Amino acid sequence: MNSVEEIRGFLKNSLIKHIPPLRINKDKEDVFEVSGTKETMQGKQLVSGFYFASVVPKPKDARLYFFPIYTHPSFFESITPELRKCLKGKSCFHFKRLSQDLQSEIELMIEKGITLYSKEGLI
Repeated sequence: MNSVEEIRGFLKNSLIKHIPPLRINKDKEDVFEVSGTKETMQGKQLVSGFYFASVVPKPKDARLYFFPIYTHPSFFESITPELRKCLKGKSCFHFKRLSQDLQSEIELMIEKGITLYSKEGLI
């Protein structure tokens, strides 16, 4: 996959597979956002669903903001160097191309995040 639109579609569909326990908060051209459905504390604020991830297309890449890697970095230490190279900052992945291996690993990472947040009662 090489186009930003194809990558955006793949990332969005990878998250949609997990509805429920996730729900869609925003579904616009410039952002797709999902969170949990359980009322919980996020920091000092009570929210109707704990933030999980967003997909944001940019002119040169598609970005996946993946909150579980921010809240539980040690749980995701085993991601491959290829995926780690796409991580900019603490929780934002920038994708210009997606190989089949990278697609599989992204789906696996999302599933790990779902399992982790489910066990912790966040989603």
